Amino acid sequence: MIKVIMYGCNGKMGQVITEIIQGSEDIEIVAGVDVYDVQKNEYPVYKSIWDCDAQADVVIDFSNAAAVDELLKYCEEKAMPVVLCTTGLSEEQLNRVSRVSEKTAVLKSANMSLGINTLLDLLQSAAKVLSPAGFDIEIVERHHNQKVDAPSGTALAMADSINEALEHSFDYKLDRSGERKKRQKNEIGIQAVRGGNIVGEHEVIFAGTDEVIEFKHTAYSKAVFAKGAVEAARFLAGKPAGMYDMHDVIRSSKES
Repeated sequence: MIKVIMYGCNGKMGQVITEIIQGSEDIEIVAGVDVYDVQKNEYPVYKSIWDCDAQADVVIDFSNAAAVDELLKYCEEKAMPVVLCTTGLSEEQLNRVSRVSEKTAVLKSANMSLGINTLLDLLQSAAKVLSPAGFDIEIVERHHNQKVDAPSGTALAMADSINEALEHSFDYKLDRSGERKKRQKNEIGIQAVRGGNIVGEHEVIFAGTDEVIEFKHTAYSKAVFAKGAVEAARFLAGKPAGMYDMHDVIRSSKES
């Protein structure tokens, strides 16, 4: 049985993960950490992770950037593997994550969805064939009206994945309204749409002469990210120190 500490257990994602794990036979939450005690959970909840004395195999983090520093300090000192799902970390925090990965296993991805991470692999395969054939590449992402960052981290991860596959650097064109000139060949257009309660849509367009190929992922609920985090915890428990991501989880599932 894999034992989990849920860091940020009373947030929306923490509660979704709690529900998913409650229905599992091979993994359980032995403790939660959250400064807000507004939820009733079947496991003990602590306001500080340093107060938690539960024996665990891995921490799942869905908190906020301000709370991550204390978590990283704890995981480094205790050599506790951690699935780091919090986004919006500063450059200093990201450097700290790298240092912590020298002491324990850390899994971090721009998006925890298994579908998105499978799509990233497909995009690399498509780009290697279509870009040399002259196809233009555009990305359109849509999210709810409360999302503060644009473009999304997932859209940027898609562009980065394509660049990595092609082994050269495309420019990311985020706004064409300020210039009047034709589209350049060495660019990936990234457009952000914000409205309503759209959970998340990402569309990648390969536009060639007389044909267009589109890849699209739609998240209908935040449960897709929670399910990915649980799979990541299953994968990470018992792993040696190092930096991992969701591609490692997918590769592991293919091998098994």
